[in-house]
Amino acid sequence: GGNPTATVIALCSMKDFNLAQETCQLAIRDVGGLEVLINLLDTEEIKCQIGSLKILKEISQNSLIRHAIADLEGLQIMVKILDSPDKDLKCLAAETIANVARFKRARRTIRQYGGIKKMVGLLECISVGSSALTPPQAKDFEIARCGALALWSCSKSTKNKEAILKAGGIPLLAKWLKCSHVNILTPVVGTLQECASEQSYRLAIRMEGMIEDLVKNLSSEHEELQMLCASAIFKCAEDKETRDLVRQHGGLQPLSVLLGNTENKQLLAAVTGAIWKCAISGENVSKLQEYKTLEALVGLLTDQPDEVLVNVVGAVGECCQEHINRIIIRKCGGIPPLVKLLTGTDQALLVNVTKAVGACATEPENMMIIDRLDGVRLLWSLLKNPNPDVQASAAWAICPCIENAKDSGEMVRSFVGGLELIVNLLKSKNKEVLASVCAAITNIAKDEENLAVITDHGVVPLLSKLANTNNDKLRRHLAEAISHCCMWGNNRVTFGETKAVAPLVRYLKSNDPSVHRATAQALYQLSEDPNNCITMHENGVVKLLLAMVGSTDETLQEAAAGCIANIRRLALATEKAKYG
Repeated sequence: GGNPTATVIALCSMKDFNLAQETCQLAIRDVGGLEVLINLLDTEEIKCQIGSLKILKEISQNSLIRHAIADLEGLQIMVKILDSPDKDLKCLAAETIANVARFKRARRTIRQYGGIKKMVGLLECISVGSSALTPPQAKDFEIARCGALALWSCSKSTKNKEAILKAGGIPLLAKWLKCSHVNILTPVVGTLQECASEQSYRLAIRMEGMIEDLVKNLSSEHEELQMLCASAIFKCAEDKETRDLVRQHGGLQPLSVLLGNTENKQLLAAVTGAIWKCAISGENVSKLQEYKTLEALVGLLTDQPDEVLVNVVGAVGECCQEHINRIIIRKCGGIPPLVKLLTGTDQALLVNVTKAVGACATEPENMMIIDRLDGVRLLWSLLKNPNPDVQASAAWAICPCIENAKDSGEMVRSFVGGLELIVNLLKSKNKEVLASVCAAITNIAKDEENLAVITDHGVVPLLSKLANTNNDKLRRHLAEAISHCCMWGNNRVTFGETKAVAPLVRYLKSNDPSVHRATAQALYQLSEDPNNCITMHENGVVKLLLAMVGSTDETLQEAAAGCIANIRRLALATEKAKYG
């Protein structure tokens, strides 16, 4: 009512209510209290501003209040207050912003009114000390803590991540990461792990030496901080250099130890995620063996939420790229729970499970267990999944299953409609699906009976249709599939008639040696048909193959020589017929 002292007394009386209670929060809103509180922020009376912010800070825990504050343009005034010389006022404004910025529109408003730069500025206050703080230092420390909290809330938006980077936030966050006070470390690491979804931040986190500090704080006694550090490592370990740094700074052991904390699911999801990404590097897998990490992961394959399972299975899949771990998983009883997960619905989980089952299937003894549990049938049924990532991952996993099953031809035939299903996937538009299906067809075609069936389902024209591709991964597997499909009936001739031969010759100009090898084998098979020899010759195959006859890869050498021999033989026969 105009008298500052009366206003302050009224604000103090309001503060006596339980502002954490929703009824109180909404009562303030319903009687028009928010408008009054926000108007008070626009006065010159510091005591009134502080009193108002103390209340707004408490009640902005409520989502409806947050939206109302933004509607009343309260954020713009709070951003302005971040420039105030009064330290208490700055802290309260930053903390309130941290609460309000939990939704998208609020985060955008803060950025548009220059709030990000001002928040980053709050981190510049003092040198970071780990010892006891003097009262003025403690105040500066508190400003930095509130600034970090506000940045953490704002960093959930991509444009704000860019703005923090532009405002010079990274070196300041790196500086505070060296601090030992958990109440500032938490929002600092929180901000970093939000921003680590961007490649530019992952690079900066590595270059500024932050991985060492993140690893160190994995051993903190505060679970939230451990979770945020593990989450940051999870995102950063997409990059090989970071995976190496985690190992070099001794990060794999604390991560493995944290697997024992199965009660806190958020922490477990972050830790298993970090282990999964770190396990992409073989050197890390060897280290994880020392800590018996795989055995602990197998114990987490049951009774866990999907966000934990996705990562656990991802990590198991990476570990099982090593022969020794494929034996360990069998001995630990890990194969049955993995196969059981093939019946799930979570798409990301299915991609990882199929990869893990495929990795296990490269051992014949494991394959017997997978087959006994009907795992191959489950993989095959995932080819019907609408998600192309799941289809591709399932098709890749089917390959080692066919290679290592006892009577694979009979097993494949036992799936009703299975061969037609896989041939029809050659109509997919997804390159990874096509490459994986070609690889599966290569394996299927090794059995004559199954090759006859897929020929009836029109595999030859469908493979020919894919020949004009520039994708080397697809080229390689397509050439292998064509090579194996030549072994039945008139397929060689049909490949020629459906225009597969000329595009294959162009594959020899690829830079990938594995493409050369597969293509030379396919051309050798196709060159058993005279018309194909003519097409190859017209497309300049001889010159390309001659260079490959000198290759150190014996398979490539033989196939190239065999193909040239067939072309030459045909030429001699033609001359003989012409001139006698």
